[in-house]
Amino acid sequence: MGRLLKLREAHKTDAPGTCSVVWAHDGCHLATSCASDTEVLIHDLSAPPPGRSGSTAGGSPVILRHHKEGVTAIALGPMAGPLASGSFDHSVKLYSFPVGSFQGNVTRFTLPIKSLAFNKSGSLLAAAGDDDGIKLISTIDLTISRVLKGHRGPVTGLSFDPKHDYLASIDSFGTVIYWELSTGKQLHTLKSVAPNYNSDSSVLNTLSWRPDGEMLAVPGLRNDVVMYDRDTGEKLFNLRGDHEKSVCSFCWSPNGKYLATSGLDKQVLIWDVDLKQDIERQKFEERICGLSWKPVGNSLAVIDAMGRFGIWENPVPVSMKSPTEGVVLNEPHPLFEDEDEEEVLGKGISCYSGSLDDSIEKGSGDFSPISRKRVKKRGPFFDEGEEVLQEIDSRKRRKESENKRGDGEIRERGARMQDAFQAGSTPPQQGKRRFLCYNLLGCVTSLENDGFSHVEVDFHDTGRGPRVPSMTDYFGFTMAALNEKGCVLANPCKGEKNMSTLMYRPFGSWANNSEWSMRFELEEVKVVALGKNWVAAVTSRNFLRIFSESGLQMHILSVNGPVVAAAGSGDLLAVVTHASDCLSSGDQVLEIKVFNINEATQTISGRLPLTPCSHLTWLGFSEDGRLGSFDSKGNLRVYSDQFGGSWLPVFSADKARKSEDDNYWIVGFNATKLFCIVCKSPESYPSVMPKPVLTILEFSSPLASSDLGADEVENEFMMTNLQLSEIRKKIKDMEAFGLDVTALDDEAFSLEVKLDRCILKLIASCCHSDRLVRATELARLLSTQKSLKGAITIVTASKLPILQEKFSTILEERMLDDLKTPEPIPTGRSNGKTAYSVQLPVRLSPMMEKTPDLNNRAPNTIKPQIKSSPATETLKLVKAHSSTQENLAQGEDISKERELGSKLEKLATLVKGKGNATCEVAGKEVGSSATGNVKPELKIPINPFARVKKVT
Repeated sequence: MGRLLKLREAHKTDAPGTCSVVWAHDGCHLATSCASDTEVLIHDLSAPPPGRSGSTAGGSPVILRHHKEGVTAIALGPMAGPLASGSFDHSVKLYSFPVGSFQGNVTRFTLPIKSLAFNKSGSLLAAAGDDDGIKLISTIDLTISRVLKGHRGPVTGLSFDPKHDYLASIDSFGTVIYWELSTGKQLHTLKSVAPNYNSDSSVLNTLSWRPDGEMLAVPGLRNDVVMYDRDTGEKLFNLRGDHEKSVCSFCWSPNGKYLATSGLDKQVLIWDVDLKQDIERQKFEERICGLSWKPVGNSLAVIDAMGRFGIWENPVPVSMKSPTEGVVLNEPHPLFEDEDEEEVLGKGISCYSGSLDDSIEKGSGDFSPISRKRVKKRGPFFDEGEEVLQEIDSRKRRKESENKRGDGEIRERGARMQDAFQAGSTPPQQGKRRFLCYNLLGCVTSLENDGFSHVEVDFHDTGRGPRVPSMTDYFGFTMAALNEKGCVLANPCKGEKNMSTLMYRPFGSWANNSEWSMRFELEEVKVVALGKNWVAAVTSRNFLRIFSESGLQMHILSVNGPVVAAAGSGDLLAVVTHASDCLSSGDQVLEIKVFNINEATQTISGRLPLTPCSHLTWLGFSEDGRLGSFDSKGNLRVYSDQFGGSWLPVFSADKARKSEDDNYWIVGFNATKLFCIVCKSPESYPSVMPKPVLTILEFSSPLASSDLGADEVENEFMMTNLQLSEIRKKIKDMEAFGLDVTALDDEAFSLEVKLDRCILKLIASCCHSDRLVRATELARLLSTQKSLKGAITIVTASKLPILQEKFSTILEERMLDDLKTPEPIPTGRSNGKTAYSVQLPVRLSPMMEKTPDLNNRAPNTIKPQIKSSPATETLKLVKAHSSTQENLAQGEDISKERELGSKLEKLATLVKGKGNATCEVAGKEVGSSATGNVKPELKIPINPFARVKKVT
């Protein structure tokens, strides 16, 4: 660190505020402003004060008093361009430079101005503030060329792309937007990538393009500066050093090799961007809120929050490359591309190529503003501001044409691979508590304070988990995973030894010291996961490390690429990694593997599908063990065994979103619903306080617009069908292990009833839309005769006799199939007694096995004309008594079977008169008989073709 730099008072203020400094292109003048001062000062640096070395401005400054309130922003045009100022008085004013003569009011806003910026040619001035729009103003005729709207908060930083293609803007919430100047459209939106200063108006987010226009510098969330790609908006790298608090201002050196950054910690660091290393620093009494490199030489102008400024000589060590080396200063001005250099110099516009002294000799020291009449005459395309944008668009098309290959394709820069993230965590914010983990069980939060953090664990349902005492965190944990038995925490590499720490905290143990930790030297923990009696961490060396609950190192596996996310539930661990570099379209290529830790097997392996041009934002399991993923385009997919293992889209944020401002931060899901927290733009994640409100959204498949006009019913049909398929699979798996499936049978039964109701609604829509073939197909999917009779009722009311005949034929076929008695199903006994229930033998639908509709006991209103002889009904009753005869031969007590036979005889009598009957056998008798004492499990309507089976 060099000698301490002393600052000189330029503006008087009683409290810290926003101050600005800009260095003129001649290297001889500085302009300063302060939000608590109505004056703009122009300092002449050509003659240092007597007895001074030139560390501050010499002579009396030119004072501009044209604003009624404090000046919040200033910007200087190229070469001898004009000076613009914005104020709390909502106005933007223009002055000549360096004379300072007032040229006029440019525009007015309804709220204070926060940021100004000229493009490289000086033809456009961008202005923004607390209003909801960015105004692009033509400096030729002071007309507004375009208004850009997209930010949801005050716009605090603006920067034009040096290549004339884009404008970058940032707001107080930390959201960055790339604007395409030729169209005015948003090209990229980077939400919440910078600190949130919405509650502190004295600190403004800023951003800046590197002079070559290849990357954009943005303040990061970890006291760093993050570089983003020019074309893709992807993160390239970050500069992280000894800033102890957030970076609030920075400035590129003229050649783009160095970057000066100032932070809330009152430090200014000088970075060698290529080496990603800070090479010099200065500590100040107050926060430095404005920086500006000298266009020629090795000097940096600074101004603090109290309005004091100074010049830091040789911020780059003299042994290193100069910050202006390689800079070409004698390029023709873009406004005068049809004029040669001599003509430009003849107008008094300096073109520098040499030392500061040479430039002073060549310049007159009194620069007049660019003549608007002359510019209009020499450059016709600048007559109107809109034509300026058209020229930008034309230049962009020429550039694309030059970049075309022989095959006609345009070369594109490769997108960056997605960084690893912990599902349910939120970025750090200065002075605010953040989530390390948030799921349906509870949350783990952290608050940084004086070099260490306080970590707390809270359960949503206090009765479900124990009360966990808070912990003092000296490691700086940034990620966590939580379940009922404990939580695991981890931090990135830090310290001199560059070590990462993994810690597990059990919530209950018979031993006093059951907490354990692991250290990884030169290996960084990227993501963590928890399951049943195991802890997992995936590291930067592409190692999957699995530990037991007590800390025993069980397995170390190699994954196929850099990890993106991981999630655990029970015995299952899901890990998502990069399968390859991103595609030229920007699509991520991800691979997912699911491991069964208990059995040491791999159950799922394959590509993870994502919506085009999106990235993964959440990964997790439902409580019943279903795996799901959510991408940045708002699509939720769940894994299903259907079709040999497929990812099924079950939710689309575009359809569910009630407002364009809604952002869904996923917490979890179950069989039919998504649990999330709705964040209002520009926020994309929740804050800890106030406590987030959980929102429940129904699944919705991305269906095409149907010609039936019954999208909601079709969605219900697909979701119910999917849910029933999963239940059937579980029943099959549990029966294979001899487990009780009674609860699942009941759930499947309810779903089958719901599915039949959906089908009947779709049949009604088909009748209304004259889709008779589709209605017939739907009728064959109905699972019960009663549902088929309901379908016949619908087509009869619709006066479709041909369809009625088709449905009657389907019903007749179904009833004839039901006459075939299925084989007896062996069952066990319960408490030494044998129980009986009535089971309807039904024909299974083509899609899956079905259970009869047992809820609707209303009498049938339609009696189809099906030929049935008394002999057929008698044969049915004989078959119904067959099981009774078998039990008699085995010597069992068949008194209850005889009672049931008596009931069936009465039922046969009813058949002759009504053609059907309803029997309730759960605590009630059939007809008027009071002799039965059978209590089956279900209340069901039956027909004469029912059979009896034993159940436990």
